[in-house]
Amino acid sequence: MTRESRLTVTNEFKLALPKLPRQLEPVPVETLQLHDEQTIEQGLYENGSLSGCKANKVLLEKVHFKHVVFEDMALPGVEITDAIFEHCDLSNVNWSEAIIHRATFLHCKMVGLDLLGSTLRNVRFSECLAEYATLRFANLKQVEIERSSFAHADFYSATLSKIKLEQSNIDKAQFSSTSLNGIDISTCEFHHLGVTMEDLQGCIISAPQAILFTKIFGLVVKNE
Repeated sequence: MTRESRLTVTNEFKLALPKLPRQLEPVPVETLQLHDEQTIEQGLYENGSLSGCKANKVLLEKVHFKHVVFEDMALPGVEITDAIFEHCDLSNVNWSEAIIHRATFLHCKMVGLDLLGSTLRNVRFSECLAEYATLRFANLKQVEIERSSFAHADFYSATLSKIKLEQSNIDKAQFSSTSLNGIDISTCEFHHLGVTMEDLQGCIISAPQAILFTKIFGLVVKNE
C-alpha cells in the first residue's frame, strides 16, 4: 500500500454504530421515573411518553426507544451511549451540554431540540425532522445527517469534523463562526444560509450552489 492510499483510507468517513445486545428486554416506558444522576441501561422501550420529565446528568446506555414521546423533556447534561431512537418525538427537548456517543436517530421528530454546547461522536440522523434545532457551540465529529431537515437549525460557533451531509434540507440554517472546511453540502437543499465567505473556505458545493452563493453575497458575475 502506498503512502497516498494509506492517507485515503485514514481520511475515509467511518461511523461507529451503536453496540447493543442482540435482544433487549422490553421495559414499560411508564416505569421510568427519572431523577438526577440516574442510570438507565439495557432496555427496549416502546409506545409510551416521557413528556415533560426533568432531571440532571442522566445516563442512558444500551437502550432502544421506539415510538416514545420525549416532548418538552429537560435532561441537561445527559450522557447517551449506544442508543437507538426510532420514530420518537423529541420536539423542544432540552439536552444541552449532552454527551452523545454511538447513537442513531431514525424517523424522529426533533423540532426545536436543544443541544447547546453538546458533544456528539458517531451519531447518525436519518430521515429526521430537526428544524429549528439548536447546536450552538456544539462539537460534532463523525456525524452523519441524511435525508433529514435541519432548516433554520443553529450551528453558530460549532466545531464540525468529519461530517457527512447528504440530501438534507439546511435552508436558512445558521453557520456563522463555524468552519465548513472539508464538508460536502453539494446534495443539500437551501436557498439561503447564515454563513460568511470565511466560513465557506474549503466547503464542497455544487455548481448551482456556487451560483446561488454569488447571489447570497451580492456578487456580480461579469460576462466577457
